[in-house]
Amino acid sequence: MSAASYLTKEHERLRQQVRAFAQAEVAPSVEQMESSASVERELSALIAKQGWIGVTIDASHGGMGAGHLAKTLIIEELSRVSGAMGAIAQASMLGTAKIIHFGSEEQKRNWLPRIADGSCLPTIAVTEPGSGGHVLGMQARARRKGKDYVLTGRKVYVGNSHLGDLHGIVVRTGRGSKGLSAFLVEADRPGFSLTPHRRAMGLHGFSFGEIVLDRCRIPAANLVGDIGDGLAIAYSSSILYGRPNLTAVALGLHQAIIEETTSFVLERKRYGGPLADLPTIQHKVGQMQSRLMTAQLAAYHAVHLLDQGQPCDEDLINAKHLNVEASNDSARTAMEIHAAAGLQTDRALERLVRDAFHTYAPAGTGDIQLHRLAQKALGASRGQWSQRLAPATTASPGTRGHSPGRLTWPSTSPEHL
Repeated sequence: MSAASYLTKEHERLRQQVRAFAQAEVAPSVEQMESSASVERELSALIAKQGWIGVTIDASHGGMGAGHLAKTLIIEELSRVSGAMGAIAQASMLGTAKIIHFGSEEQKRNWLPRIADGSCLPTIAVTEPGSGGHVLGMQARARRKGKDYVLTGRKVYVGNSHLGDLHGIVVRTGRGSKGLSAFLVEADRPGFSLTPHRRAMGLHGFSFGEIVLDRCRIPAANLVGDIGDGLAIAYSSSILYGRPNLTAVALGLHQAIIEETTSFVLERKRYGGPLADLPTIQHKVGQMQSRLMTAQLAAYHAVHLLDQGQPCDEDLINAKHLNVEASNDSARTAMEIHAAAGLQTDRALERLVRDAFHTYAPAGTGDIQLHRLAQKALGASRGQWSQRLAPATTASPGTRGHSPGRLTWPSTSPEHL
């Protein structure tokens, strides 16, 4: 089965729509984003107005209800032109997960239509300076004060930190794995602030900065799910949204890296003909194409299963690991082919290589992905979020199959994303 066989006519139309938008609206701004490295607000707002952030939000709340394969295509096509814009889209798509899966009916009615129409960009904030991927090591805390909660602490590497309107923040409300809870925190709340945006190695235009909570008071109604659901919210969001979203960013960058390389070897002349005529170059390009085809198949297969309501946690984990590794391997191969020309900052490859490195850590590093896959192989897997939350992960009728019922919750919870 090829990757294309997973796509319906609706998927293909969506791909062409996003591709045309990216070429017309995003491509002209890439050079400016690279030179300024500031947060790109106008383009992010324009992307949100297309309705794509609500791709997995049900139509009853104003969303597309198109599912995770459609989400993958949107992120992939944006990332082919700009990794930063793909990252902006995926970070806010990730921010919807907590509300879709754990939000109250009131929270869904209040926030999902605004996210779907592009007037609200959500985020999720879990990582802290002293704990990294070790979620149970977090120290940020919420204390009940009458009808409110007061939040204190810091969160780092928050995707869309400087663009987000609504931050889903996981903090401590007690001890151990049952002592984490999630809250919705509006960006204009007193006690909420951001540290200045810092230029990063790549993804110029995107922000993944630090949130500071200084006795930030929010109403108790902003609690997502129940007290103690924080770890479940963080981990399910990472599995069902974070990993496939970063997979799609890596896939789009991988596509762009190969396109840049094939263009280069067809145009650059050596020994009386194009570089593409040399067997050694063909071998390297063939390696890149093989990696891309394998990575794309893994990506589409995993989110197709998710749209069908099938258990696929390990498929999503494997797709993220495979796509990140493959895109970075092809980035190195592309640099070998370009040689000194690849080091020039006026060439797209130099930007693409820097952007590709940014996909490794979010939603779990490669080591964390391998740890989870080892648990599967050793029979120590801790259940399937994709199956437990199947009613809210399946795509709309016409693009999905039968959805199985929920399973019981696991008796133990994982510590790492």
